This record gives sequence, C-alpha cells and structure tokens, in this order.
Amino acid sequence: MTQAKCIYVVDDDDEIRTLLKTYLEKHQFTVLTADSGETFLANFRAEQEVDLVILDIMLPGQDGFAVCRSLRTQSQVPVIMLTANSDEMDRIIGLEIGADDYLAKPFNPRELLARIKAILRRMEHTEVVEIAPVTHRFYRFAQFTLDTLSRELHFKDEKESLSGADYNLLMLFLTHPGAVLTRELIAENTRGRDSAPLDRFIDVHVSRLRQRLREDARQPQLIKTIRGQGYILTASVEAISDAR
Repeated sequence: MTQAKCIYVVDDDDEIRTLLKTYLEKHQFTVLTADSGETFLANFRAEQEVDLVILDIMLPGQDGFAVCRSLRTQSQVPVIMLTANSDEMDRIIGLEIGADDYLAKPFNPRELLARIKAILRRMEHTEVVEIAPVTHRFYRFAQFTLDTLSRELHFKDEKESLSGADYNLLMLFLTHPGAVLTRELIAENTRGRDSAPLDRFIDVHVSRLRQRLREDARQPQLIKTIRGQGYILTASVEAISDAR
C-alpha cells in the first residue's frame, strides 16, 4: 500500500486550518497543522516525512517570509504560500526566498489541491542535472571572483553577499559554463520544481543576477539569452583554492 503524502498546514486562522485538514484528509493526505511559524519550525525538526507545506504569510510573530527563510536552511520541502494581499510583490518575494507556488485568499480548495498534486507529481519526476561538488573555494570568471565559503561576489575592490537564490543560480552557471540552461532546468535545480507556471519568475531571477554582474540589461554579455532555448554563461571559469 502506498503511504499517504503528508501536508503541513501553517495558518493562524482556525477555520482555514480546519477546512484544509478536513478537505485534504478526504483526498487521502495525512495533515499536520500549526497556528504559528514558531510552532511549525519547532515541530518540523522532528518530522521526517513532510511532503509539502502550506504556509500563510500573515502569521503572528514570525511572518511567512521569515518562516520560509528559516525552513530553507534545513529543508527543500515544497512550499505553497497563502496571502490575503493581491500585491504581486508578495508573490515575487515569496518565490525569491524559496517558495514553490503562491495562492491568494480567498481560494478554491480544489485549485489548491490541483497545485499540491502538480508539485508532488513534478517532484517525483524531476530530473536534476549532476552538479560537480564544490572542491575549490573560489571561482574566477571575467572580472569576478566568487567565494563559495562566504558566498561573496568580488568585483575589483568591491564585494557583496549573495542571497541563497542568487548564489545557487550563479553556481549552476559556473559549473556549466558554455552550456545552454533551459528555464525548466534552472527551476528544477534551484527550486526543485518545474517552471511552467513561473516563467516570468525565472526571467526576473536571471535579470537580477545579471544586475549583480554589472550587465547591460539591453545587451548582456556574460549571461546571454538563447531564444527559444534558455540561457548560457559565455565566460570561461577557473576554479581555484586561493584567490591571491
């Protein structure tokens, strides 16, 4: 018998927690619930079989963004964020910090169920490219040096810390110089999911990395777009143990 998938619902609204628990259990899921981010994070560490998290943004104490950031330091479990705010910026921020999907309240439980099943289905069939282990501390390319220990990008006398999302995307390019990376491959290897509903987010993610690399938005030279295929890092890459 196939073991039921486990969904963790994190929402301070009693009615929503009860509704989702009843509805998802009806569809053969095991459901855990928490009414705050702190409770969820404390309990999640003890749970080894959670398959997906439904996370409200507007939580007491730590909001959903903070909870998602903390979660991503210990797990890549898929996350669907819920919000009552229709502002697209919430969606972009949530995806940037590691959420896999986003649904605005009020929502139809059937739509949420469809999104859950789609994410779990993609997780089961995701093909992730094999990234070589980081055996050197520094990666040098063009006029830049990436320190993989501090996750700092050095450019001449300047340096800046990279977020987890930007670091992961840059490392994907640095370990595959000269190879065309499709949107699907980027999504699978930086988010663990297919990019189908989030093509615009992948473009925004690449655009932000280009900005960090001082690229001209109209004529990028380091990360080029290959129309109809994806993106390619054109610079040669040198992996070194000492930046001097």
